[in-house]
Amino acid sequence: MEEKKYNVLSLFSGAGGLDLGFEAEGFNHLECIEFEEHCVNTLRKNRPEWLVNKIDIKKYEPIYKNIDVLIGGPPCQGFSLGGNRNPDDPRNELFLEMIRVAKLTSPRVVVIENVLNLRTMKAPWSGKNFVEEISGQFEDLGYKVYSDVFRMCYFNVPQTRRRFIFIAIKGTLPEYYQLPTPSIEPTTIRNALFELGQNNGQSLPNHKPSWGFKSRVHTNLENETNKGDIAVPIRISRTGSDGYPIRSFDEPFPAVDTATVWGWAKGHLHAERIIKERKTDKHIKKNSATSKLWRITADQMRSFTHREYARLQTFPDSWEFTGNNKRDIHKQIGNAVPVNFASIIAKNVHKLLTCMDENLPFEPKSDALHQFSLFDL
Repeated sequence: MEEKKYNVLSLFSGAGGLDLGFEAEGFNHLECIEFEEHCVNTLRKNRPEWLVNKIDIKKYEPIYKNIDVLIGGPPCQGFSLGGNRNPDDPRNELFLEMIRVAKLTSPRVVVIENVLNLRTMKAPWSGKNFVEEISGQFEDLGYKVYSDVFRMCYFNVPQTRRRFIFIAIKGTLPEYYQLPTPSIEPTTIRNALFELGQNNGQSLPNHKPSWGFKSRVHTNLENETNKGDIAVPIRISRTGSDGYPIRSFDEPFPAVDTATVWGWAKGHLHAERIIKERKTDKHIKKNSATSKLWRITADQMRSFTHREYARLQTFPDSWEFTGNNKRDIHKQIGNAVPVNFASIIAKNVHKLLTCMDENLPFEPKSDALHQFSLFDL
């Protein structure tokens, strides 16, 4: 029996992380809606067969009726700890556009991805926290809403990033339905990063490693390194209180975001915390502060390439990001849904729809891990 091809409509598509996950699980893309120009260009470059519509979401009028799945990651800057945490940020209301489009397209399933901190912020117009607000509005449309926080390293992604997922379902739920469950062991960064750090000769999109990184606070000795020296990941920015800046290959990475800068160091690598000179140094915000700051010394240093960041977000190596400068690309990668996690969510939704169509129980077992890596696509 041929497997049914379900369709998906994507809002706030960004650089395509959520969309790639659903593609990997066999979903047919109807349309991707995105307003940010560099994201639109990235989507069109990599998937010219997809219909990518550059439009303000508030002006979008879908032509589709009774679709299978609606997906989207509305902007999170108003909720995020990396943003302004402002309840009145107008971007916080953009999830209402997903509800508006859901009313027009009647999807069987709606998937919304966002940061976990929306749990603690309240919608100014109702006084409810945003989790209750979003869930309540979909429940008013006849959906059963499931939601939870997911730590990425337990879902085939080599970082500790946490994301909040809503899955809203309309119709008769199959017996035993459950959200994806985590693996027992976390995914480490070794398979994603090790060979890129040691091998400078690989030809990959968005990957031009260049040793010789200069820093005001860290010391690149610019010495010759020995053949056996291993390059290890280091945190270059945010050196105050984010923990030890030299990372192990056998642990997950901290959350990849749009601000923190990471890199590589090798040869006589040393890190220590020192008291910053606050009388004569530049960029002093608080002269009286006594906190110690991490400082790194090594024979050689370089910053991560965009491909290395993309590996941590589990984008396939063939996926090329476009932009006018480094910041344009870094933002796309940092704001994306990790692709491997997106494919786990998509697999769960595909199984859900199949069980609903064939009147089968969902079966209470884990859908957490695939047996392949999207690095190989």
